[in-house]
Amino acid sequence: MSARTALQLALWLQVALGQSIAKKGLQPFVPDSEGDLLFLLDSSGSVSYYEFSKVKEFIRDLLRPFTFSPSDVQTSIIHISTAPTMEFPFDRYVSTGAVQQAIRDTQQLMGDTNTGQALSYAKDKFFTDEAGARPDVPKVLVWVTDGFSTDEISQPMQVLKDMGVTVFIVSTGRGNYLQLSAAASQPPEKHLHFVDVDDLPIITKELRDAIIDVIRAKRLRAVEITSSSFRVTWPRLLSSDTGYYVLEYAPTEHPERKLVKQVSGDHTSLFLSSLSADTTYEVVLIPESNVQYIPPQSTRVTTLEEEISPARVLISESRLHSFRVSWAPTPESVGRYQVLYGPLPGSSAQLLEVDGTHNSTVVENLAPNTTYLVTVTAIYKSGKEKALSAKACTQEEISRVRRLRFEDMGPNTLKASWDSADGPVLGYRVRCRRQTGPSSLLSVSPQVHSVLLTDLAAGTASKVCVKPVYRTQPGKGLCRVVHMQHATAAQGYKHRQRA
Repeated sequence: MSARTALQLALWLQVALGQSIAKKGLQPFVPDSEGDLLFLLDSSGSVSYYEFSKVKEFIRDLLRPFTFSPSDVQTSIIHISTAPTMEFPFDRYVSTGAVQQAIRDTQQLMGDTNTGQALSYAKDKFFTDEAGARPDVPKVLVWVTDGFSTDEISQPMQVLKDMGVTVFIVSTGRGNYLQLSAAASQPPEKHLHFVDVDDLPIITKELRDAIIDVIRAKRLRAVEITSSSFRVTWPRLLSSDTGYYVLEYAPTEHPERKLVKQVSGDHTSLFLSSLSADTTYEVVLIPESNVQYIPPQSTRVTTLEEEISPARVLISESRLHSFRVSWAPTPESVGRYQVLYGPLPGSSAQLLEVDGTHNSTVVENLAPNTTYLVTVTAIYKSGKEKALSAKACTQEEISRVRRLRFEDMGPNTLKASWDSADGPVLGYRVRCRRQTGPSSLLSVSPQVHSVLLTDLAAGTASKVCVKPVYRTQPGKGLCRVVHMQHATAAQGYKHRQRA
């Protein structure tokens, strides 16, 4: 095993074992943060009660370290439903305990998933006194979604971003990657997360750190960083009546390439484009005030590398012992891909090598009904590497029961018995459709292989079906038609298999 492969295996084990355990204990204190943090919460009928409760728990954990007050962090929740609804305004709760209790008490509204309407509603509320918002602090939107919306989101989301709002998206479903990556602030690697609802704790610290980077008080900072652009933002220091800003920026290694822009005192952000990839820029903001001296602020910003593969990893064609792993894009600068996979939880992993011109491979010889962690690493011709992980599940092994048989237990009563089905059976369902009288459905534990069927009228036929139940889907049913003799006939019964 090469040193690189050994390192990849160690990192994979850290994800597979370390991140699967939610850390308990004291939360870190977050000082010197000031911002309005809005959660767009999918409260529609497309979200189950269990998923809704897990998302609330995630939001509570995310906010626990912050200090809430008119001079620190404020938070609010808007429900996505048939009509958008504000759970509480920004300035209602000024303590961590009050915020925690308010989120705990939040109830699901159900209804349609009109996300576009909720975004337009958020735009109207983000900068209003009515909602308790403050005009001179950073704005952050965290949209937690199952990836589904019944209306258009791109235009109202772009309006929010143009107003200076930083947008984070957490998708717990199978949302459209291109649509969500366009909706989130740039780059999507920092602002867009795909995660199962049960694994939300894995991204809590990463998302919280990214939010802190946005709302850390009173400093010049950069957001929406790409390989060729970024936006610089700053607290409101001037107005159009009191002065203007001069912004200077240049590559740190080539200060002679300095560029200068000037904006009015009403601005709190400026978008810089046509930049070089993988380059560090020195940015200086100079407030020019006709009222008082305000010292300049500076920051350093490094643009992203152009090497962006893999930007997404998709799992498809899931079967009992295999699934397909696909990724995109596939730039010419990639020499090969490595696919590392292993069961969760577990301590073993296997490695596949894939040519850099290919964008998918089939992983085989897997265990059924098992969750795997899959990590795709692009090995660039330059020697650089980039990795992205996803979870995949093989199909559950299912079968049908065997040898369904019956025994006469007296007037109008039969005992149905069967041999157990293969695989991890959770139980059995026995359905009896009587020719006369109501049908019945019985559910029994996996250890039970017989039931009594009563109220079977003499001279009638009944259809009896036994079906095993598995975790992800029902098994195959076995059915028989049973004929009850007339009371004047000899005791017993006869049955025949369904045609």
